[in-house]
Amino acid sequence: MALKVLIVDDEALARSRMRTLLAECTEPRTDVVGEAGNAVQAMDMIQRTHCELVLLDVHMPGVDGITLANTLRQMAAPPSIVFVTAYPEHAVSAFEVEAVDYLTKPVRRERLQQALQKVVKVRAGKEGSGDSGPPEALIIQERGRSERVALSDIIYLKAELKYITVRTAEKEHIYDGALSDLEARYSHLFVRVHRNALVSRRAVRAVEKHSDPVEGEGWTVRLDGVEERLAVSRRQLAAVREALMG
Repeated sequence: MALKVLIVDDEALARSRMRTLLAECTEPRTDVVGEAGNAVQAMDMIQRTHCELVLLDVHMPGVDGITLANTLRQMAAPPSIVFVTAYPEHAVSAFEVEAVDYLTKPVRRERLQQALQKVVKVRAGKEGSGDSGPPEALIIQERGRSERVALSDIIYLKAELKYITVRTAEKEHIYDGALSDLEARYSHLFVRVHRNALVSRRAVRAVEKHSDPVEGEGWTVRLDGVEERLAVSRRQLAAVREALMG
């Protein structure tokens, strides 16, 4: 089945080039169901065509692409969004409105192909699980790029001097934020083990007593996916044990 695509860009030449690129992509195949030059036209087309993917420009006359994407999120069965823009600095805002991908102009066919494959994968995952949206995630900005890290992949979050270490099984990321904010937003996924650390509830495997020559006896938590043990404060011990049992 071809992926039904709507192209939204205020420049006719950009829309024409995108049609050409889509025609060159074969995995998956695409069917361009329409074009729109602004957000009003786009909403009308989306409601009439039931498209599966919107290739969306950010800067347009009137309502911009970010605002339109935020509106589409409220639909019962929203189309996937891939932003296509000449402005890379909007990547964080794009991922915050749950865009599947973010392409910068001029778009290469290979890069568009990757985005289309990602859309197919995301949509298949939602249909298979009955989920209403992409997984909750943190948007990590590192070395001039933005990356979505799914909360389900995070093993622990540890506050350092001016940043938070985000640890997954594969690597560490640096996140600019406050641990208290993350705890308030995602307490269903993470439990505080110490004043400087949250751990994934699903990753807790054991709570163990240890003896430190300086600090004396204490407790640590053993987690799936990492060798490192994190200290557990006496104040948080009951909550961590509850997560272990849950």
